[in-house]
Amino acid sequence: MNSSKKLIRHGKLQKLIQKDPFLTDEQLAKTLKVSVPTVRLDRLALNIPELRERIRMMASTASTRLKAIDQKDIVGELIDLELNRSAISTLTITHDMVLGKTGVGRGYFMFAMADTLALALVDTEFALTAVSNVKYKVPVYPGDRLVAKADVTNIKDDRYYIRVIIKKENTEVFRAKFIIAAVRNVADFN
Repeated sequence: MNSSKKLIRHGKLQKLIQKDPFLTDEQLAKTLKVSVPTVRLDRLALNIPELRERIRMMASTASTRLKAIDQKDIVGELIDLELNRSAISTLTITHDMVLGKTGVGRGYFMFAMADTLALALVDTEFALTAVSNVKYKVPVYPGDRLVAKADVTNIKDDRYYIRVIIKKENTEVFRAKFIIAAVRNVADFN
């Protein structure tokens, strides 16, 4: 194989994983128009860990930054966190998360995923959800892997305005806007 083509492919692979660290080897192979074994060899050559290891490394770093919420209260797995800026979490829908009659994922799991991610973003010791505006866009089913991305859009006094978008692959399935209130104690919340 031409080494310049390989270098170009390596550069594309690195950029793809930087842009979306949740891409599987199969998705990378399809995008790069190569085989899955080629992607695996390229990852090894570039010292890029497999998907599970990338996620584990990101999660361990993110959880040490939490302030307003405990790690055990996060719905899903916290992958990335930059306080007062952005956060990412993942959740795989399981059979016990769906409605028995339709097999569709219960909406409150997506809401809880988005809400706890929004709370995780706030750089304060105590925060509560003051307002939420949500939109369920596409049903989810067992096996669907959801990725939530939250961004702080504005901070005004003790109020944090946060947008959360949850996607399944490249399809937006849920979106929400939250106002999270930083409070000293529950009596201050109104």
